[in-house]
Amino acid sequence: MAYWLIKSEPFKYSWDQFVKDGQTFWDGVRNYQARNNLKAMKNGDLLLWYHSNEGLEIVGIAQIVNEAYQDPTTDDTAWVVVDVKPFKKLEKSISLSTIKSDVRLSQMALVRNGRLSVQPVTDEEWAIVMELSETQLP
Repeated sequence: MAYWLIKSEPFKYSWDQFVKDGQTFWDGVRNYQARNNLKAMKNGDLLLWYHSNEGLEIVGIAQIVNEAYQDPTTDDTAWVVVDVKPFKKLEKSISLSTIKSDVRLSQMALVRNGRLSVQPVTDEEWAIVMELSETQLP
């Protein structure tokens, strides 16, 4: 299993709306590096749900339930989506300032390449985020 981080502006699509919907496809990615990350995702992979622009915090965990396929919002075959469903809300959300102040996360893509909307997360980074959020996985 691999770990990822996806960003959503809460005024456009919040964690709470995602939970209410129960599942969605992750569309609108128009950056080749982010697109390649979507293509690398496998069923069962877990994703950190990050509220960008307002909130600036990781709030939940989502899971890949369908691997990359043609983005239905465009005819351009360069772009793909994945299907995601809510997995678990973090016990304690983790702010960007907390992430940036933790030396163990200094190499995290969120810190090094903050504009990228779909990012890989290492096993070690995942474990640290789970520790900081006081979240236990089943």
